[in-house]
Amino acid sequence: MTEARATDATGPTQRSAEVGRTPFDDLYEQPDPRTYFRVLGALDYRTPHHAQGVFRRLAAVRSTQLARPASVLDICCSYGINAALLNHDVTWDDLRTRYTSPQADALGATELIEWDRAYYAARRRHDAVPVAGLDVSAPALQYALAVGLLDEAYAENLEAAPPSPALRRAARHTRLITITGGASFLSPRTFLPLLAEADPPGWVAAFVLRTGSYQPIAASLLSHGLITEKADDTTFLQRRFTSAQEQHYAVDAVTAAGEDPHGRETEGYFHTALYVSRPKEDADAFPLAALT
Repeated sequence: MTEARATDATGPTQRSAEVGRTPFDDLYEQPDPRTYFRVLGALDYRTPHHAQGVFRRLAAVRSTQLARPASVLDICCSYGINAALLNHDVTWDDLRTRYTSPQADALGATELIEWDRAYYAARRRHDAVPVAGLDVSAPALQYALAVGLLDEAYAENLEAAPPSPALRRAARHTRLITITGGASFLSPRTFLPLLAEADPPGWVAAFVLRTGSYQPIAASLLSHGLITEKADDTTFLQRRFTSAQEQHYAVDAVTAAGEDPHGRETEGYFHTALYVSRPKEDADAFPLAALT
């Protein structure tokens, strides 16, 4: 998932409203990502664009360490957007243009899948890595599987229930966990059972909205030997606010979290920060500044 939404038992729309952000939950229940790109594109949503280079560099390091392609688990993966950007010679702007084009609008859902399957197959990178997706939206996952963006997909809510045996097996082979949206609504309940399966546990890279604290998740990762680093003072534009009320919420929430909203949220955009969690020896060997 690339625009944050809730995955706990309260239901996504209810949870989004509770925290003061505009809910976009219906975007993820469509049979394909055209509505997603039309709505979020109009708000200049950018997080997957910022994540593309970072995730590629992290995956490359992990693959070199293992001497084989490093398996990735993308949490809140929605339509497989991060997998598309990670494993294919495409950009975020390419995808936004594609899915909001008259040609895309003219296709039925099945026709779009065929169109997309050929598109991504022709642009597959030589250094592509296996990607599994975890999300609560079965329609989004079905699309991502159908067009070849995900190798495996799990429609599960780890905030509400333990992972299935199949997801546990997938987690054993995961060497990099990524997330570009949803961390604000997640807790250690999602991460701990996944890390418990892998030996050694994989790295975790998360773009997190500044409106909340990542500390509870970081603390849970430390219990599995992963230290969490924050990428300097760099922040990344997420999207424009939908209203003055949403901006007011964000400015207040960022301030309450101990961060300074001036020059960032005060300028009309949500911002994210990048956190990367790894064993200390890996953090020492591969400085975060060289990977971001």
